[in-house]
Amino acid sequence: MTYGKPVERKVTAATAGSYLGLVAVLTVLQTVNTDLDLIAWLPDWAESLSIPLLPGLITWVSGYRAKHTARPDLPLDQR
Repeated sequence: MTYGKPVERKVTAATAGSYLGLVAVLTVLQTVNTDLDLIAWLPDWAESLSIPLLPGLITWVSGYRAKHTARPDLPLDQR
């Protein structure tokens, strides 16, 4: 089931990059600082996976809502 327009690949790639980058940063932070407790009731591995969901969601929504940039230099069938 799809809703509205399909998501462009660049939006999906930006979202995945945002999520994976933040997972990597949080993994390093929790490895270096063992008493880092971001969400107290979650285990450390779950914090590293769940916290980057919000920036990833913001990236996806903003990329999906952004208007497509016109490319007048391309032929009509590729615009």
